[in-house]
Amino acid sequence: MRASIEVADIFRAAGPAYRAAQRGHLSLTQLKVMSAIENCRTAALGGHVEACEDCGQWRIAYNSCRNRHCPKCQGAAARTWLAEREADLLPVGYFHVVFTLPAEIADIAFQNKALVYDLLFKAASETMLTIAADRKHLGARIGITAVLHTWGSAMTHHPHVHMIVPGGGIAPDGSRWVSSRPAFLLPVRMLGKLFRRLFLTRLAALHEAGRLAFFGSIAHLAERRAFLRHLAAVRGKRWVVYAKAPFAGPEAVLAYLARYTHRVAVSNSRLIAFDATGVTFRYKDYRRAESDRQQVMILAADEFIRRFLLHVLPRGFHRIRHYGLLAGSARKASLALARELLDVAAPPDPGDPDEPEDFRPPCPCCGGRMIVIEVFERWKQPRGPPHATATNQEGWP
Repeated sequence: MRASIEVADIFRAAGPAYRAAQRGHLSLTQLKVMSAIENCRTAALGGHVEACEDCGQWRIAYNSCRNRHCPKCQGAAARTWLAEREADLLPVGYFHVVFTLPAEIADIAFQNKALVYDLLFKAASETMLTIAADRKHLGARIGITAVLHTWGSAMTHHPHVHMIVPGGGIAPDGSRWVSSRPAFLLPVRMLGKLFRRLFLTRLAALHEAGRLAFFGSIAHLAERRAFLRHLAAVRGKRWVVYAKAPFAGPEAVLAYLARYTHRVAVSNSRLIAFDATGVTFRYKDYRRAESDRQQVMILAADEFIRRFLLHVLPRGFHRIRHYGLLAGSARKASLALARELLDVAAPPDPGDPDEPEDFRPPCPCCGGRMIVIEVFERWKQPRGPPHATATNQEGWP
């Protein structure tokens, strides 16, 4: 079912005025994101007409934009990604670890997204792999799936990395599986200290190489002494690394990943109203007690769009990454060895998918098979309204 209010509705209504007011201040990537969301599942992207083989019911389905920032396109993308990841799960407990940049660094990150977000991934993953390999702690090579989020619940800029980590790893000589304690993976204070050191050392190196840009209120940080003073203040603070209790099982891991891997700054389901007063949406205030965290916020449409566009990632930037046992070409071999050491069978080969590639939801009237009877191109409409009940609730690539 279509949400009563969508981000696309806000962009279509307030987007033209916002683009005019911000002319010259929006990147090409941001403009493309706005256009994609506005046109998603509309005649602008074309589509097709389906008909039921049994009862003749007709349905119009417009194409999806497939933009990774579009709230409507992420559900299907998440399902496809999760189906591929399910075979990677091991029969062990899994931990959720979060690395967050302090506000003073977040300001620098916003003006240098590709470099600093990449550094966040590298420093956080190296921290985990280094301390896990230390014999005083786990003494094993672990696997990590990391997901970048750049927002807080109110869509403010808050870059952090969520990690899903199996509770154990392979010993350095590959002879055995080393399990973590049931409710403890690695010491979070030590993780925070190493993360802070690795990140700040490499951030200083980027500045020394002249690769960072500074504008507006932080323009003075382009000067080396001012930058080093800024880092000195941050270096004296504790960088908090948060580790949650392990998940209840593989199914819980997948449910978590489904919520986090393909999330965008705000989902359509959180939108309550859009009118002359602005955009009303739900958010969580984590400064409140857990029972009172659900709150409602109203933002002017321009401010809502501004906050949404804060989280547009640089073109080609990978927001989901894998490390250690799950990294690259060695993943299959590492997982096979892990299963051998855990004495568990490999998951069955999925073979041919049960659903054909052209799978479509069944007929809403009789449950019959829907077939495509017409395809129409971008900015075109079907030859005529095929039926009074025709809908465009489904997007098809």
